[in-house]
Amino acid sequence: MVHRVAVLSDIHGVLPAAEAVLAEADVVAADLIVLTGDIACGPQPTHVLDLFAGLGDRVVWIRGNADRELVEYRRGMRTSIPDPIGPSAADSLRAEQVDFLAGLPTSHTVEVDGLGEVLFCHATPRDDEEVVLVDSPAERWERVFSGLPSTVTTVVCGHTHMPYTRLAAGRLVVNPGSVGMPYGRAGAHWALLGSGVQLRRTPLDVESATQDIVARSTFVQAAEWADHCLNARTGEAEAFALFAGSSADDPAHDPTGRVEG
Repeated sequence: MVHRVAVLSDIHGVLPAAEAVLAEADVVAADLIVLTGDIACGPQPTHVLDLFAGLGDRVVWIRGNADRELVEYRRGMRTSIPDPIGPSAADSLRAEQVDFLAGLPTSHTVEVDGLGEVLFCHATPRDDEEVVLVDSPAERWERVFSGLPSTVTTVVCGHTHMPYTRLAAGRLVVNPGSVGMPYGRAGAHWALLGSGVQLRRTPLDVESATQDIVARSTFVQAAEWADHCLNARTGEAEAFALFAGSSADDPAHDPTGRVEG
C-alpha cells in the first residue's frame, strides 16, 4: 500500500510543464508518480521520456492512445497520426524509446491508503480512446465499468484534458486534467491522491516555456503549437462540443465511443 500518489496525465511532450510539476513539494514527497498516458506526443518527446526515466521505480507508466499511435507510425502500421505534431514526435524518438512505449501497460492497479484499490488508465479501463465526461449519464458509466472487479473502488483516467472528480457506478472517478495541453484553463494540471483527492494546478511561465520548446523541438510549427496549447486556447465549451458526439454509446456506429486524438 502507498500513502501518496501524484498523477500526471496528458503531458504531450511538454518538458517545461513536466519539470514544473515535478518541482512541486507534494510531488517530490509522493511515494509514486503515475503517468496516465499521452506522455510523448508533443514538441519535446525525447526530453520528456528521458526526464521520467531518470526517476526510476518511483514512476508508473501507462500508455495512452497518442503513445500507441507514435509506435504504430514508427513501425509502419499507420501512415498518419490524427494530431499534426505526431509525425514529428514519432520521428524524433530513439529506437529504444519506441520499444519502451510499445511495451507499456494500458492500466495499473495500486492500493492507496484512504482510497482502497485504485485503477489507473488513460481513457477508460476498456479502451484507450473511449470518451466519458463529468456529465456522462450513469448508465454509460455502468457500461464503461462493467468488466471491473468489485474490489476497484477508484478509477483514475485522463484523455479529455479537463480535470474533475465524480461518483459513478459506485466508484470515485478522478481525471487530473492535462499537464501539457490543458483545455479550459492554462497551467499544468495534475492530481494528488492519499487520504483524499486533490486536483492541483501548477502555474507555468508560458513565454519562457515557449522559448524552451522552440529551442529544442524539431516540429516546424512549435511556436504556434505552444501558444495554442500552453495558453489553453481550446476552451471548455469547445472541448465539450468536440467530445459530445463521442461521449454516448452508439452501437450502430462504434460501441466504444472513440475519438481520434
